[in-house]
Amino acid sequence: MSRRSGILEFAVLGLLRESPMHGYELRKRLNTSLGVFRAFSYGTLYPCLKTLVVNGWLTEESGGTSDDALAAPLAGRRAKIVYRLTAQGKEHFEELLSQTGPDAYEDEHFAARFAFFGQTSRDVRMRVLEGRRSRLEERLEKMRASLTRTRERLDDYTLELQRHGMESVEREVRWLNELIESERAGRDLRGTATDGSARTSTSGETGGLPRHRDSTRPDPSDDTTT
Repeated sequence: MSRRSGILEFAVLGLLRESPMHGYELRKRLNTSLGVFRAFSYGTLYPCLKTLVVNGWLTEESGGTSDDALAAPLAGRRAKIVYRLTAQGKEHFEELLSQTGPDAYEDEHFAARFAFFGQTSRDVRMRVLEGRRSRLEERLEKMRASLTRTRERLDDYTLELQRHGMESVEREVRWLNELIESERAGRDLRGTATDGSARTSTSGETGGLPRHRDSTRPDPSDDTTT
């Protein structure tokens, strides 16, 4: 299984664990809820679904008609196929959720894993977040070393592009630091501590996970005016 198809299978199983869906609805959820899958097409999704059915992780149930016909307009209206997670599929998804190997830290896989953190145990979340942070810190070190070696040979625009890339990685590292601190403090998504009391984030706001600040908006804490 390729890494990319593995990510898709993981996401499909995760969404179907929430509720059964037909293919059109599933693709829409992949596009809207998990941005990493915006480029996936029906031509990629349906073979994935068939594989999951063959493996015994999904069942197909038919009934009514569906907008799935939009995927193959020449076929006309056809019976709606609803995909439902089996007990074996749920067990397999939970096994995937528990994995914290290097693949969980990579860009696309991390985004998919993070989308299902609500179904993931705290210790696994911590290992994935810390692994992602470590991976980005290594990447940042290499970027800085490369910039130091090549700075004098780069034109202004290429240099600015490299700086932009470094700043993006630095922002994510800061975001991960805040997430890890929240997890260690025992805060849930609503900012409620495990003892039921509200806790305050490092930014002074009462809440759960820190917000990933939009880099295009000025940060009041960066204001140096007097």
